[in-house]
Amino acid sequence: MAESITLIIMAAGIGSRYGGLKQVDPVGPSGEIVIDYSIFDALEAGFNKVVFLIRPELEEVFHAKIGQKVARRVAIEYVYQSLTDLPPGYTAPEGRLKPWGTGHAVLCCRKAVHTPFAAINADDFYGRSTFKTLADYLRKLRPTQDGQSGFIECCMAGYRLGNTLSEFGAVARGVCQVTGEGYLAGIRERTHIEREGERAISRENDAEPFYLPLEATVSMNMWGFTPLLFQALQDEFVLFLDKNAGNLSKMEFYLPEAVNALIQQQRARARVLPTNEKWFGVTYPDDRPAVQAAIRQLISQGVYPGNLWG
Repeated sequence: MAESITLIIMAAGIGSRYGGLKQVDPVGPSGEIVIDYSIFDALEAGFNKVVFLIRPELEEVFHAKIGQKVARRVAIEYVYQSLTDLPPGYTAPEGRLKPWGTGHAVLCCRKAVHTPFAAINADDFYGRSTFKTLADYLRKLRPTQDGQSGFIECCMAGYRLGNTLSEFGAVARGVCQVTGEGYLAGIRERTHIEREGERAISRENDAEPFYLPLEATVSMNMWGFTPLLFQALQDEFVLFLDKNAGNLSKMEFYLPEAVNALIQQQRARARVLPTNEKWFGVTYPDDRPAVQAAIRQLISQGVYPGNLWG
């Protein structure tokens, strides 16, 4: 029997740059949304449970758009990302509306996940081969044994920066340093990256522009873990809350930053799994026609059926 592996889909973000609930906008010819293609690829790769991490008010929309179709093919579970899901002794500041970030999103799934798992964004197209690579790696991990190496074992899909840029505006990417052995040495979140000719440029607030080669390895928030991560993530979340105690109305607890901290503490190590897949997603409204065209091309190549769940 194949090892059980779970897919967490993080869909609680507000999508401010897009201006709406981009997670449920159709991009396929039969009304499919980006999440449908991720789930389809994940099932082909052998994932056998899907956890939707959402805000409570989105459950009805998700059930109508996805849950009814997907539940016939795979076990699903809904988990809420609640502002009040905090460690004992902590409370959300008055007036905070935005979710706590992707690190907190994964932590919210701790009671629903008991196997090796992947965590992805809801609005990004990752590519079929990447799901297969990640699933193959996760099957080698054991939920309670990987820490015996001295590390919490993780993995991350490593994309070529040039394959992940939008033609319609800046994107946020985790820029990675990779060791010669193929492990993540460090990751820095850069929130404003744009293509500039044969390279990319990062502009961060008032800092000097920083140039990046298009061949740079970046994270698209496609990670693989075992449940051993959850306690370490809880520890990092407590540190985050304490460090930012005076400014918790807007600060976010990002998954890449938490993993990076664990790596620097030598509590975790993350294998970088290179992929040549080309990302596309709906960061901006003008991205949507390009995503629809890319989907049509993949259908014409026989990668997907015209009606994904028909």
